[in-house]
Amino acid sequence: MRVLLDTHLLLWAARDDARLSREARAWLLDPAHELLVSPVSTWEIAIKASLGRPDFTLDAAVLRRRLLDAGYLELDVTGAHAAEVAQLPLLHRDPFDRMLVAQARLEGAVLLTADDAVAAYGEPVRRV
Repeated sequence: MRVLLDTHLLLWAARDDARLSREARAWLLDPAHELLVSPVSTWEIAIKASLGRPDFTLDAAVLRRRLLDAGYLELDVTGAHAAEVAQLPLLHRDPFDRMLVAQARLEGAVLLTADDAVAAYGEPVRRV
């Protein structure tokens, strides 16, 4: 199964943060899962880190390299993904999260999140 993580879960996994649930850890450790990372998350981390957000203190380039070295596959962002955002109901206004939902839908991936607003989109989003 293809598994895409939202940005906070990527950060929590990278820090081995206690907020990463047991269920999320199980998804990440399952060898049957193909773990994906989106450049959208790298972009979000870079922007929010440059704004001084305390929850985005990891260097985006370093995190990206660590994820790729750990076997994550990086998704391309395409025009089809951008167009899919227009098909989403306006349940959540964060453009990064909306793009991750669109990517998961088009790429046949489960999007794991800890965010109730993102989880409100339903399949293929799963709250963990």
